[in-house]
Amino acid sequence: MKCPFCGEIDDKVIDSRLKKTGIAIRRRRECLTCGRRFTTYERIVEIPVMIIKKDGRREVFNREKVHSGIQRACEKRDISMNVIEEFLDELERDLRETGEKEIVSSLIGEMIMAKLHAIDDIAYIRFASVYREFKDVHEFVSEVKSLSGREYGATDGSEAYEDDVE
Repeated sequence: MKCPFCGEIDDKVIDSRLKKTGIAIRRRRECLTCGRRFTTYERIVEIPVMIIKKDGRREVFNREKVHSGIQRACEKRDISMNVIEEFLDELERDLRETGEKEIVSSLIGEMIMAKLHAIDDIAYIRFASVYREFKDVHEFVSEVKSLSGREYGATDGSEAYEDDVE
């Protein structure tokens, strides 16, 4: 494995662990040239799942692209990288378990939102605001209302509607 620090390929494996999900092996390595340590993951290479985009284009499922979107939604939230990695592992497993070689992007978006909803409401709203492309503030407020189960602005049990706010 090429050292990310010095570029040499001489290293030794210090520790290997199977991830909780069982789909990857985490290896802790030490470069024999510069002595620095780094982590690699070993995964089974499977037949790629193709994603059918809204405009009909097809592209290979890209874990890093999904990771980037989820990480943006979880910014400044108390969500560890381990939770995000487990989230991605579970999503990939769920996609493969469908048995389909092609999956529409809207299904993946809904799966991501359902999983985010279970983890953190703010991350869910952030992702939904981009994914659902809210046209105006009323659509956004409606989504927030559905999360909280109460009307916008109501803190004492009384109802307040967005029309009342000026």
